[in-house]
Amino acid sequence: MDWNLATIWESVCDSLPERVALVQGDRRRTWCEFDDRAARLAQALADAGLGHDSKVASYLYNGNEYLEGLYATFKLRGVPVNVNYRYLEDELVYLLDNSDAEAVLFHASLGERVANVRGRAPKVKVWIEVDDGGPHQDFALRFEDAIAASDPMPRQERSGDDLYFLYTGGTTGMPKGVMWRCEDLWGSLAEATFALAGQPVPTTAGAVGPAAKAIVDGGRDGAHLPASPLMHGTGAFTTFQSLFTGARIVTLVGRHFDPHELWQTVQRERVTQMAIVGDAFAKPMLQALEEAEARGEPYDLSSLQLVISSGVMWSAEVKQGLMARGSFLCYDSLGSSEGVGFANSISAPGMEQATARFTIGPAARVFKDDGTEVVPGSGEVGLLAVGGHIPLGYYKDETKSAATFRVIGGRRWSIPGDFARVEADGTITLLGRGSVVINSGGEKIYPEEVEEAVKRHPAVADCLVVGVPDDRFGEAVTAVVALEPGAGATAEEIGASLDGLSRYKHPRHYVFVPVVQRAPNGKADYRWARQAATAAVS
Repeated sequence: MDWNLATIWESVCDSLPERVALVQGDRRRTWCEFDDRAARLAQALADAGLGHDSKVASYLYNGNEYLEGLYATFKLRGVPVNVNYRYLEDELVYLLDNSDAEAVLFHASLGERVANVRGRAPKVKVWIEVDDGGPHQDFALRFEDAIAASDPMPRQERSGDDLYFLYTGGTTGMPKGVMWRCEDLWGSLAEATFALAGQPVPTTAGAVGPAAKAIVDGGRDGAHLPASPLMHGTGAFTTFQSLFTGARIVTLVGRHFDPHELWQTVQRERVTQMAIVGDAFAKPMLQALEEAEARGEPYDLSSLQLVISSGVMWSAEVKQGLMARGSFLCYDSLGSSEGVGFANSISAPGMEQATARFTIGPAARVFKDDGTEVVPGSGEVGLLAVGGHIPLGYYKDETKSAATFRVIGGRRWSIPGDFARVEADGTITLLGRGSVVINSGGEKIYPEEVEEAVKRHPAVADCLVVGVPDDRFGEAVTAVVALEPGAGATAEEIGASLDGLSRYKHPRHYVFVPVVQRAPNGKADYRWARQAATAAVS
């Protein structure tokens, strides 16, 4: 089938050519402009010697150009490669080499790093620079010049087997490139996308555009704001879904997450849904709403219908605080770079919630080590798995691919390493990633469960929990804690608030830091936390 994302988006363009597709600040692109610019960029890449299966790396912040680069790469039948914009030189060199990147799109403000690694990336044929006010690198082709100098690449037949690479740092080791077929991306995202829009799932790529037009003509003026980075799965996948339905994609201008800019943009652009990453985004968002209310200038959230989160714990208390100020739903999706549809939790205003409690997806299971399923209500812990439309594996890493993408009962499953318990009612309680499980005195302790309990203390702004070496217990549970500005709390006071947590799970040490370090997408940086904890405790 022709489930290439470029073919899908071309269908949307043909059905909604004058509808606005991309918004960043005062910059707007219609679908016709989006398609034309991507086609011209695709031709510029082809003129530089790239073609089918060529890897194109995006070392970019969120913005219109990020999506134009993705669209152009799919048009070329190339492979988009995400690059963390926080990567320094050695990390950048590793990823460009590991991915076999032949082109790099980068913001000028990141140009110095790019210039420093250019000689160490011999596979790269062309460097394309997006102007954001940083100094121009003489070796680079300017993004706008590349578009202006190129004719649009003619449309072509493509395949659903064409790839999209999603590099994931995980918690251990070097980044791994998850290989998604376009057809599997579509298959994993489309059903929920069109169900939410009240439309049947299109059966061909050419039918997506008319379906999107029917959604828009029916009065659904969708506008999606990926607050999380497009370089990570949550921001990218929710944006792909929104483009399927003809929704506008609204990106923030600021390079550092500013919750006030977020709410101002929601108000100005009449945003209908957004993507965030758990409490790392949601807590400052709630605080910004409270600050605006205290000023007597509350934000207008009347357009907002849905807030989507994935990848990091989103506590019930914060969800309730947000929903108390609007009429939107909170959709907590349990997914990863290696799979979509593990489980979800939908919250509506007035509903009671339980943090980390999810409804398992129809294609998901929880397996024990022996390959049998965990029995609901048994209290046993297993690994969460999802089947169906899943990635091919990790690029150039058969060993890790075999460990994560396993065959059980004659069916292939994605099992990234998340532990869960199946409750008597069939819901699951997520316990956390196995690679960061703490072994203390023979007991397994899942950091996210302890973090949730610690963060309930009103003085705690953020927390990560790790194990540090301990002569008696092997590892000692240690909480790395950042307090709210101006707040005070002692280790004893926080410990006393953990009544609902079994004693063996209580942190034996508390390490107070000004800020808990996280990745740009809000995910925990356990390596940093372990270093900070070990240095403080030893």
